[in-house]
Amino acid sequence: MTMKAKYQPVLDLGESLNIQNGSVSEENGVLKVKGTASTQYEKNILWDKIKEIGGDNPSDIKANITVADESVYHRHVVSSGETLGKIAKQYYGDAMKYKEIFAANSDILKNPDLIYPDQELIIPNL
Repeated sequence: MTMKAKYQPVLDLGESLNIQNGSVSEENGVLKVKGTASTQYEKNILWDKIKEIGGDNPSDIKANITVADESVYHRHVVSSGETLGKIAKQYYGDAMKYKEIFAANSDILKNPDLIYPDQELIIPNL
């Protein structure tokens, strides 16, 4: 199996995340992947997928993923039924971090219990 075939789920994820300036090459049994993720969250998702396939310290892939917007952790578009607590749990693993999301979006949110579908929220770096 080629390294490209082994890591195809990573390449597919990169495509679905719309990673920019991407390149992929294989050299001496090592897959070299390069690109720019929109946010740190997207970069983390890619690394999680790499580790899922290759283990915590894979030696058969070298990934150089940069981040286009380091000012935020992510930008999240609200879906129906979501709450700030659910969103905080998704990104931080802690629903109580909703306060940080609310504070980062105080220009558009006046009440942490009132968010609406299609609102774009800043998920701040912690």
